Amino acid sequence: MSNEVTAEILGTHILELARTGRRLDGRGIDDYRPVSVEPGFAAAADGSALARIGATAVVCGVKLEPGKPFPDTPNAGVLTTNAELVPLSNAMFEPGPPHPRAIEVSRVIDRAIRAGEAIDLAKLCVTPGEKTWVCYVDVHVIDHSGNLIDAGSLAALTALTHATLPSKRFSLGDDSPLAVQHYPVETTFCRLGDAIVVDPSLDEELACQGRLTIATDEAGNVVAMQKGLVGAFSPDDIKSLADRAFRHGDRMRKIATGA
Repeated sequence: MSNEVTAEILGTHILELARTGRRLDGRGIDDYRPVSVEPGFAAAADGSALARIGATAVVCGVKLEPGKPFPDTPNAGVLTTNAELVPLSNAMFEPGPPHPRAIEVSRVIDRAIRAGEAIDLAKLCVTPGEKTWVCYVDVHVIDHSGNLIDAGSLAALTALTHATLPSKRFSLGDDSPLAVQHYPVETTFCRLGDAIVVDPSLDEELACQGRLTIATDEAGNVVAMQKGLVGAFSPDDIKSLADRAFRHGDRMRKIATGA
């Protein structure tokens, strides 16, 4: 039996299970897989974390170093987010140029950090127009078993929360914690027929008929939203998913910050 036929049979089975409120791994419609984080995973980074959601594993490393501000924001620091999807994480990825999925993951995670104002970029300015701190947020997927966005977002927030501004290394004063002012986290939903499940596994992603990621913060705000794939979500769907995202976001923030 070909891989295409096998995938079609599995997709049909996943959709049928979702229709009756069940999932392939036994979870309910609104259940996450087990979630955990390990801050300080990479000792050489200024901040780092390993995040796991089920079998999905993502490492994020934060590096901070002086650089020049952008001409249009002379009084602000620079934030750059990158995601790497390497072959060891899943056979679907190959060596070479960035995979389109990697570009999407990095942009969605970056949007939540920026729109949620996780760090105050103005406080990273050293000399207006001349010198500022550049914050690199590098996300590396170790094992892709679905829902890379939420795992990457959790790893990034944890790494930022535990990051240190390495001023001594560059003769700019004493080291200090990176100032994190807000805690945006992302919750991803997948449409499977009429059912909308949270934290899709890789098999569910392959059968997914529409994806929606909602970033929420600790103040009860929706700070970013990203629609993926071709399926549609009604206004009532979006309102319901936002409520679900707030509930999941509160729990994920506690995991990321250790609160």
